[in-house]
Amino acid sequence: MSEPTDKQRPLRVIVADDQAAVREPLAAVLGLADDIDVVAAAADGTEVLAAVAAQPVDVVLMDLRMPVMDGIETTRRLTEEHPSVAVVVLTTFADDESILAALGAGARGYLTKNAGRQDITRAIRAAAAGQSVLDREVQDRLLATVRTKPAAPGQPLPADITPREREVFMLIGQGLPNRGIAEKLFISEATVKTHINNLFAKAGIRDRADAVRRAIAAGLA
Repeated sequence: MSEPTDKQRPLRVIVADDQAAVREPLAAVLGLADDIDVVAAAADGTEVLAAVAAQPVDVVLMDLRMPVMDGIETTRRLTEEHPSVAVVVLTTFADDESILAALGAGARGYLTKNAGRQDITRAIRAAAAGQSVLDREVQDRLLATVRTKPAAPGQPLPADITPREREVFMLIGQGLPNRGIAEKLFISEATVKTHINNLFAKAGIRDRADAVRRAIAAGLA
């Protein structure tokens, strides 16, 4: 029998939270999804790194405030040492410093613990596919933060950007997630992802937060 393809196998997920009362029920609930396999539960960053080193992992659902090694440093280490592993932050903290630190360390998603199971599983799937998912409150705070900073000079839009990519860029700058952009433009999320990948490559954009800043600097948001 042939080996299952990446599309057929479940996503391999680690749940990291220092509170067993949160970590264990969350791992159990996520494990109910047919396409998610919780391969480990970790109480701190060192346990996350050890688990990732021991087995293939697609996504880490990461708490920020943990002993020994916190979520920010763990995310930074994962980004440097295991770039194929996506990080989705799940935390009670939605302050500017935490959001920017997590995204700057390489997190692809940021949710608060008010998020429901569907929101969390959607964020895990999106992160595994290379997309970013931000909680609505996090989007609003990020957008407010970057709007208070002066526009970065010397970053014109690429000459070969298409009209559709420009529209997508503008909607990213307004804080819309991929699904919101798809609904706004009446296109599929897969098409949105293609436009974003092309746009990021053309403009040298690192991540979603950088895209928001660039959109504002270009006067698109």
